[in-house]
Amino acid sequence: MSPRPLVLKILDVLAFLSLVVATYFALIYAPTEAVMGEVQRLFYFHVGTAWVGMLGFMFAAGFGIVYLATKNLKWDVVSVAAVEISVMFFFLAIALGSIWARPVWNTWWTWDPRLTTAAITELIFIAYFMLRAGIEDPERRARFGAVYTILGGLSVPITFLAIRLFRTIHPVVFGTAVEGQEQMAMTPDMRVAFVVAMIAFSIIFVDLFWHRIRIGQLHARVEQLKLKTMS
Repeated sequence: MSPRPLVLKILDVLAFLSLVVATYFALIYAPTEAVMGEVQRLFYFHVGTAWVGMLGFMFAAGFGIVYLATKNLKWDVVSVAAVEISVMFFFLAIALGSIWARPVWNTWWTWDPRLTTAAITELIFIAYFMLRAGIEDPERRARFGAVYTILGGLSVPITFLAIRLFRTIHPVVFGTAVEGQEQMAMTPDMRVAFVVAMIAFSIIFVDLFWHRIRIGQLHARVEQLKLKTMS
């Protein structure tokens, strides 16, 4: 593997510092929520990880379209990297949401539409790796992966819009709440902490994404050498 570019080294440091800053804003700077108390501080990490998780799934679908149009395997490498990083972040979002829900809803999990669609989205993309593992031919595997990520990507907007499409106890964070829905009310200090967390997790995602692409490129080269020696 080629040495890390200087920009990536700087991004590594920036990602670490952004996580430290986001943690400070979430745990110290932001005021304690009047009703939920200290557990509400998980909100900043929960939404940040969910945001980059869904963003990566949509990226993967976009790269899948690019692969089908170009048949260039480099886009399959990028798509796999996006899915792998997003599966990790989205799992963290679900786990943090469950921890937050325990004292607020008095349960670790409920089959609320937002939670259910989020769990389905996570399982769809976990299955993506299981199904890819059964295909040895790189081009056939990439073609399957591209189609799968495009179809799987459809679950992302459904998950995002679930709180507007169905009756749900999950509060609305982005946009305006519809009738019967709870709007997440934030003070100015909470909004600052929220924005900082969103920026921080976006930077962390880009950093990990770049590293995963580099690993994927190395794996692709090793696989090509194996195929040449076997032919």
